[in-house]
Order: sequence, then C-alpha cells, then structure tokens
Amino acid sequence: MTYAEAVKYLLTLGRELAAPRQAKVQKFDLDNIRLLARHLGEPQTKFPSVHVAGTNGKGSTAAMIEAVLRESGLRTGLYTSPHLERINERIQLCGKPVSDEEFARSFTVLSELIERLLASGELAAHPTYFECLTAMAFEIFAGRKVEYAVLEVGMGGRLDATNIVTPEVAVITQIDFDHEDYLGHSIEQITAEKAAIVKPGVPVVLAIERPRARKVVERRAAEAGAPVIEIDRDFRLESVKDEDGRYRATAVHIDSGEAFALQPSLAGRYQLRNALAALAAARILARSGRPVTRESIERGIARTRWPARLERFGEQPVIYLDGTHNPAGARELADFWDEHFGGRRVLLVYGAMRDKAVDEIAGLLFPRAGQVILTQPRQGRAISVDALAAMTGHLAPHCEQVADPAGALRRALKLAGPNDVVFVTGSLYLAGDLRALVEEITRHPVSTPRAEGIAG
Repeated sequence: MTYAEAVKYLLTLGRELAAPRQAKVQKFDLDNIRLLARHLGEPQTKFPSVHVAGTNGKGSTAAMIEAVLRESGLRTGLYTSPHLERINERIQLCGKPVSDEEFARSFTVLSELIERLLASGELAAHPTYFECLTAMAFEIFAGRKVEYAVLEVGMGGRLDATNIVTPEVAVITQIDFDHEDYLGHSIEQITAEKAAIVKPGVPVVLAIERPRARKVVERRAAEAGAPVIEIDRDFRLESVKDEDGRYRATAVHIDSGEAFALQPSLAGRYQLRNALAALAAARILARSGRPVTRESIERGIARTRWPARLERFGEQPVIYLDGTHNPAGARELADFWDEHFGGRRVLLVYGAMRDKAVDEIAGLLFPRAGQVILTQPRQGRAISVDALAAMTGHLAPHCEQVADPAGALRRALKLAGPNDVVFVTGSLYLAGDLRALVEEITRHPVSTPRAEGIAG
C-alpha cells in the first residue's frame, strides 16, 4: 500500500468520513490494541518509555523530554497527536517524522494483520484511527530499536490506546475541562481518567496546579506504590525573566540544591512549568543510570521545537500561530496578550471544532481583540462560520466571516497595520491549514495589498 492510500484509509476510520465497508469501528476498551500488540510481538515492551498525560501542556512536555533524551545521545521515538500538516508528524524518530515509505510499510503490515483478525473473528470490529496509529508507532519504534520512546496520551488515559505500556516515568501535566462527554463533567472524574496511566512502582511527575486534581493522582499513586514528584513542592524557580514572550529561570531542586538553567525555546510563561516537568522526568531517568546530564537537560529544553504553540513569524505585522482549543488554554493566551500586547491591536483569525467550548473560549479572547475574523478549518468536524458567528459574534467589537482559512488570513493581513499583531488560533488543525502560507508570506515579505493575492 502506498503512503497516500494508507492516509486515505486511516482517515475513513476517524470521525471525519464514513468508514469503509469492513471498518465498523469500536472504542471504549483496550481489547483491540492489546490484540494487535500481541500479534505484532508485543512491540511496546521492546523499548523503555516515558508516558505523558494531561489536558494542556502534555505535547510540549513530551517534546521537551524527547529533545533532552536525544541531546543525551539516545536514539529516540516520539508519538504525539494531533498532527499539524502531515500525519507522519505523529510518529518521529530522532526528532524527525518517519518517512512516507516507513509509514506506508508499517500500515501495510498492520492492515494485513487486521484483515486476518477480522476474517478469523478475533477482531469483532475494525480498530480505530488512533488505535491503528498507536500500533504503528509501537511497531516502528521496536523495529528501529529506539533506545527511548516518549508517548503522549491522545485523550484521557485509562482507555487510551497508549495505556498498554509500562513506562519508566509517568508525567501528568495541567488538568482542566476538555472532552467532558468522554472523560466526565468534574475535575475529579477527568483527573481519574488521566491518573490511570500511573503504574505500580513507576515514578510519576505531577505538574498539576488544581489541588483537587492533585489529590486524585496522589491517591492513585499511593494505591499503586508509585513515588510522586510534585514540581511545586520539589523545585523552586528563581530569577524569572521575560525575553519577548520567552521566559528564562533557574530551577533549584529543594532537597539537593541542584540548579538548572531553564530557557525554553517555546513562548509563554506556562512553558516554564512544562520545562520543569520535563526536567523532573529527566532527573529520574538520570538517577536510573541513563546518560542524562545537567547539560543535556538544559540543551534539550532550550532546543525543543514544537510548532504552532505561540509560534511567531515575521514583523510588521507579527503573526502568531497557536493551537489553543479549550478554556484553560484560552486563559493562558489571554494572559499572554495582556502581558505583551496591551497597547497593540490584535487581529484574531479563529476557527474551531464542533465539540469544543467555543462560547467560553470566545468570551475570553474576542473582547480583547480589535478585529475577529471567523473561519472554518478544513476538517469535517469543524464548526461552520455561520454557526460560530451565531454563537460568538456578539462577543467581538468587530467581527467578519471568511470561510476559507487562507482567505481569512489574507483578510487579516489586509486590515493589519505594521504595529498590529495577527493571531491564528482555535484549533491545531487551523494552524496546520495555514502554516505553509504563513511561512511563505514571512519568508518573502510583501506589502499588505499584495499579501491578499498570495495563493493558499
């Protein structure tokens, strides 16, 4: 099967398109992924791993941990979701997405296995999109003999396909409301789902601010006999500096006095917290005999690339791409605007998925923006601009609708003055739709009137 054929087939397993004739998909347990793993030779047991869950920050934290391990000279795998532009981004080897050829090879192996299991009746239903990708990641990492894999939970934790691993370290980042229909409608319920990645005896790093959420994880860890490292208890930050949205600090381990220079390459004060979680996980690995040093920790955090998280492009106007898609992220973004753009006009290009709390997010962001341009990501699950306008348009001082994402960006650039800031947010899918266009515009600066004519 070719790469294009593999991607087309996988997309039919998600919620975007109708499933193929044989692909009646089934969720809500780990039976499918366990069966696939067994027939693939239990690939998830062939490499040590770090498992990262949470509502916000888990992707950035996973990327930092992988970068630290790579800077330590280890051959790494990184599994994350969603992707921005190409599905290969979800499965990375040594900091680079797997090739089209490797992706197609792995999917061919998996699809042939699934056909056999469906025919024999061992599989009652076709594995989901995420189950297939997770099995492929395990198969690729085992085949390439990675020395460490960092695995980001897709959603929740208890029933997430990644949760058949026994990691060397578990990390749980900030907990907030998201995916309530699947995970529960209270912080305690949501946290319990994510805390299920805690395994007996496996150290767990907590980067959770909410006391109620921390208590849920601490209780789970106590039941599992899992040591807990709480970044707010075990570390302190000193000499915090803001360098144009990128924060620098010294992190001191309270018991040992060991100090680390934290200089995340990613913008936003909250990235210090993610960096501290990555530091705590790396220290555990270093103590277990892994070749992780203070220097490799500091270098890895400083060199981490994680696109579309307050990613800045160009000047006059500055353009930011960001994947904020829930209220907790919107609060962080609002703080970032207030701190850095209090005297400048923000033009917001916004599009989201139907299952997101768009009214609450809009209530936080739209009143702060001088101009809001509503658009629609190129995803079947995207909320239409008409529905989005009906729900949120009254919250913006000035609001327009441009359904095509490229057209919406060009409209924002036409309206923007040289000292304004253009922000694209609401969904990582929207950021992915526009990233290539933003790179083209900022790589070859043009006057604002001409920018409207750049092909999207």
